[in-house]
Amino acid sequence: MQQEQVILVNESDEPIGEMEKMLAHEQGVLHRAFSVFIFNAKGEVLLQQRALSKYHSPGLWTNTCCSHPRPGETTEQATHRRLKEEMGFDCTLQHKFSFIYKVQFDNGLYEHELDHVYTGVYEDEPSINPDEVNTFKWMKWEQLLEDVNKNMADYTFWLRQILEQHQQII
Repeated sequence: MQQEQVILVNESDEPIGEMEKMLAHEQGVLHRAFSVFIFNAKGEVLLQQRALSKYHSPGLWTNTCCSHPRPGETTEQATHRRLKEEMGFDCTLQHKFSFIYKVQFDNGLYEHELDHVYTGVYEDEPSINPDEVNTFKWMKWEQLLEDVNKNMADYTFWLRQILEQHQQII
């Protein structure tokens, strides 16, 4: 089985190489990533609880979908691919902003990502992939902001960063 590659980038999001995904997370090398937030007409955001088998942040709540584009794939193409793979649907997405973050997890792995944040609208229930997602819930945006402040340890680092720095994404 071929190991998945990520796109290494500089701080201007210019590609500078490729690396096996786990190695990039072991070495803390800056690479391209994305985070998708799906909303419904009620103003709720679709959250997923990461599968318990994930190599970092298992069981934590996070945005609708997140991952990495593959070499030769645009970030937008990757958002649609992963939305279908993780949540079982696709919809129109809009790029909102990008930011860089770096964190080291308790298991020694790093996330050092230039994260592109996208939003979209979807009204039906997802059909989750249990290899990626443990469960899901729709939550009012204001309720999410409150709950993250009260129960920070229940949420992924990147979700907390997005909410802290960019609360205007809806």
